[in-house]
Amino acid sequence: MLLATLMLLQTAPAATAQDAQAVPTAEVKAIGETQAVASLEDAADDPAIWRNPRDPARSLIVATDKKAGLNVYDLSGKLRSTLPAGRVNNVDLRVWGGQVIVAASDRNDKTAAKLALYTLDTRTAALAEIGRFDAGAGEAYGLCMYAPRGGRLHAFVVHKGGTIVQMEILREGGAIKADRVRTMRLATQSEGCVADDRTGTLFVGEEDVGVWRFGANPRDPIAGEKVIAVDGKRLVADVEGVAIAAEGARGGWLVVSSQGDSAYGVWRLRDMAYAGRFRIAAGKFGATSETDGIEVSTASFGPGLQGGLMLAQDGDNAPAAQNFKLVRWADVRKALGLK
Repeated sequence: MLLATLMLLQTAPAATAQDAQAVPTAEVKAIGETQAVASLEDAADDPAIWRNPRDPARSLIVATDKKAGLNVYDLSGKLRSTLPAGRVNNVDLRVWGGQVIVAASDRNDKTAAKLALYTLDTRTAALAEIGRFDAGAGEAYGLCMYAPRGGRLHAFVVHKGGTIVQMEILREGGAIKADRVRTMRLATQSEGCVADDRTGTLFVGEEDVGVWRFGANPRDPIAGEKVIAVDGKRLVADVEGVAIAAEGARGGWLVVSSQGDSAYGVWRLRDMAYAGRFRIAAGKFGATSETDGIEVSTASFGPGLQGGLMLAQDGDNAPAAQNFKLVRWADVRKALGLK
C-alpha cells in the first residue's frame, strides 16, 4: 500500500497555469499607465499610493525600479521625480506625525537586509532619505507598513528566504530610527505582504505555497495560518503582490497577484471565502502580464475614480520597459459582482 501511494504521488501531475483556464476569469481594462522605468528587463516591481486628502486627483504614486531606485508619478502617469537608491524592491507608505513616511526593502547587500526610510514632499513630489536600518542577515525582498489608529508605526521586511522581520519606527531625540521587535518565519521564498491597519492583521505571500495570516502587533504569536493555497486554478505560482481593498471598519477584499497565469485572485476578508479572479486585458492601454507588486485603495481619487484605484506592475510593456497600469477599482467590483 505504501509503495502504491508513493507511486501515485510521484506520477500525479502537478497543477499548472493551464488548470486555471477552467476557472472563470473576468476581464477589466486599464484606464492609464505610468511612464516606463529607466532600467531594462525585469526592473519595475512594486507601487504605493499617497492620497491627497484635499485634492484626490492630485495624489501621487511611489514605485520601485528595483535596479535603480524610487520613482514618483502623478495619476496621469507622468514621472515627477526619481531618487537613486540602488536595489530597493518593495515599497509602502503611511502618513505619520504630519509627514509621509515611505519605506522600502533595501537589497543592495544581499547578505544584510536593510529597511530604507524616506520622506515624501507632497508639494514637490520629491523623496528625501531618512536612513537605512538593520533588518537582519539575509536578502531583503518584500515590504509593507502597519499603522493602527492610535498605535505605533511598524514595517515588515520579508527576506527572500522566508524570514519576516517586524521593525518599529520611532522618533528619538528629533531623529527617526527603526528597531527590530519581532521575527516570524515561512519555509520557502516569500515576498508580497500587506498589513490591515483596521484589524491588526498581516498577510504574507509564500511564492510556491500560498498566503499566510499573522497578527500584526509585536506581542502577537509568531506562528502564522495559511489562509489561501496555491492550487494552480484560483492561484497560480508565483504568489506575488498582495493588497487590501478595504470596506468599512473590518470588511473588504484581499487581492493577490497570480503571477503564473497573469491574473489576480480576490478573497473576502471576513471569512477568506474565494470571490473570483480577473485579468487586466488590452484596451487603450496594454494588458498586464506576470505582475509583481499591486496596490488598491477604495477611496475616491476624483472624477472617474470615485470608486477607488488599483495599480499593477506590468511585466511586459513592450516595446518600452516595464511600467505600472492604473485600473478603476469600480470596474473590478462590477466584473466580479463584489457585494
